[in-house]
Amino acid sequence: MLYRNIPATGEKLSILGFGAMRLPMTEDGAIDEKRAIAQMRKAIDKGVNYLDTAWPYHGGESEVVLGKALRDGYREKVNIADKLPQWLVESRQDMDAYLDEQLKRLGVDCIDYYLVHAVEGNSWDRVEKLGVKDFLDKALESGKIRYAGFSFHGVAKDFTRIADAYPWTFCQIQYNFLDTENQAGTAGLKYASSRGMAVMIMEPLRGGNLSSPVPPDGVQEIWDTAETSRPPVEWALRWVWNHPEVTVVLSGMNDDAQVDQNIAIASEAMPESLTEQELTIVDKVANKYKELMQVGCTGCAYCMPCPAGVRIPTCFELFNTASMFKEKEEMSKFQYALMLSGEFAGEPSYASQCVECGQCAEHCPQHISIPEELVRVKDFFEQQDMQKIVDSFMSNRKD
Repeated sequence: MLYRNIPATGEKLSILGFGAMRLPMTEDGAIDEKRAIAQMRKAIDKGVNYLDTAWPYHGGESEVVLGKALRDGYREKVNIADKLPQWLVESRQDMDAYLDEQLKRLGVDCIDYYLVHAVEGNSWDRVEKLGVKDFLDKALESGKIRYAGFSFHGVAKDFTRIADAYPWTFCQIQYNFLDTENQAGTAGLKYASSRGMAVMIMEPLRGGNLSSPVPPDGVQEIWDTAETSRPPVEWALRWVWNHPEVTVVLSGMNDDAQVDQNIAIASEAMPESLTEQELTIVDKVANKYKELMQVGCTGCAYCMPCPAGVRIPTCFELFNTASMFKEKEEMSKFQYALMLSGEFAGEPSYASQCVECGQCAEHCPQHISIPEELVRVKDFFEQQDMQKIVDSFMSNRKD
């Protein structure tokens, strides 16, 4: 495992962080605690010392399960990152209440890296007026948190002013070879570094879209022009780690093979190790993906829950899969009918249920016009009789 220094403190963090937003699940939709704990401990045993969670992940259960994983001596080996759910905060007192509850969920006395979660211009202005700076000062003084940071999901012009608004130790931004100009982008990465901040990276694989072992048409042909053969996940991660300004890259690992593969890559990915030819190849792949991808959704689920019951990330995931992987188009249509039916989702959750309330778009970190895109999803998938497909499947399963 390779490590990089926190500029403000000199502490060393593993360049790979374990993101606890997409933990393995059981068939009934709960976290598979046994597998999740085993995977987190395996990563720690292999050198990962930064684990990231948040209040809303897995409906609040991510913090609890992470806390269980850190029992039996594992707490002393790692740094915990957790986040203040600023969108739920209505007062200065709320901030203390959420932090205290998070400490309880985790079963610890201190959170090492504490972030104001998912801020952009307007939400930062709101929590700043509510006293978030005083809250962070007091939390640091009391020892409930060791370092203060923020995660960002806004536009570039707001990133710099938020970065300048408080003596942050670190920040967290979305960054991958498709998102060099989206949100904070490369300019934000370099600005944060110039301010002496550590930079933690989320969505390095863009919700897994960049790591498919069978890339879309035309992508693998571009990868194959490289002198060194690498799987897509390695290209994507190495590209992020190639930037010396990056401190930690978070990966939402939920499979043993993912843990092994990511750790292997993190043992070799030095900064500025990709050649000019390799960087040109990555640029070509990025342009190809942009041609093929229908919706720039990363599956973060900040748009959820939908008041009309639409499972928005699933709609977009299946739409992108069908458009990028032509051989999966029919399977995606079948999955759309089944996965979003009442039989499988408890309640129907199709794109056609959207009432265009706009609540989802207000919370989308990617600034996607979600209601408009759901119309496209509906037009693509729902030309068939959804219930007929479901009934046929259920009938065959009973036979």
